[in-house]
Amino acid sequence: MTLPERLRYVVIEGPIGAGKTSLTRLMAERCGGVTLLEDPGANPFLAGFYRDPQRNALPAQLFFLFQRANQVRDLAQSDLFRKVTFADFMFEKDPLFASLTLREDELKLYHQIYAHLKLQTPVPDLVIYLQATPQTLIERVARRAASYERDISDDYLVRLSDTYTRYFHQYDAAPLLIVNSDNLNFVDSTPDFDLLLQRIAAMRGPREFFSSGR
Repeated sequence: MTLPERLRYVVIEGPIGAGKTSLTRLMAERCGGVTLLEDPGANPFLAGFYRDPQRNALPAQLFFLFQRANQVRDLAQSDLFRKVTFADFMFEKDPLFASLTLREDELKLYHQIYAHLKLQTPVPDLVIYLQATPQTLIERVARRAASYERDISDDYLVRLSDTYTRYFHQYDAAPLLIVNSDNLNFVDSTPDFDLLLQRIAAMRGPREFFSSGR
């Protein structure tokens, strides 16, 4: 099964540990598309941020801001209709992390830089928001054991999950499929992945929900 032709730019979003990058890669592979991926491992301040957020939050956040801006600029200049593009981030979501991690004075500076960089980004044809309970996120992050995530606190993942929930509760810029991913394994279960594609193809409204019910 492939995606409907109307979907040329699909964004998969979710907090750390939700599985957005794995699903982005899988969708591109199965549907013959290209990927646009964040590269957290390239951020030299990220491991320091998880160890000492107060000292490293601003440089870590600004590195991601410039990285995402460069990627989105390249996307805006490319031919979106050549192949469907699957991305594991939205540039417009960057301030979400900033509001969670930066002090008031740092946040003011961040917003000045963000406003200067803000680009005319293509609106996604579909956003897939992967939800998961904080406990699921904590377990997944511990299981994959990425070196730069070694010092992520459970409290940070809980606050991040709540921030994502509030953000997408109000999101209406593009069609949105909210997926409860606690009991779904798209990478290792072909039936789960095929069911997701079926739900995408069947979407008719601007906001729908998908849960396995297991």
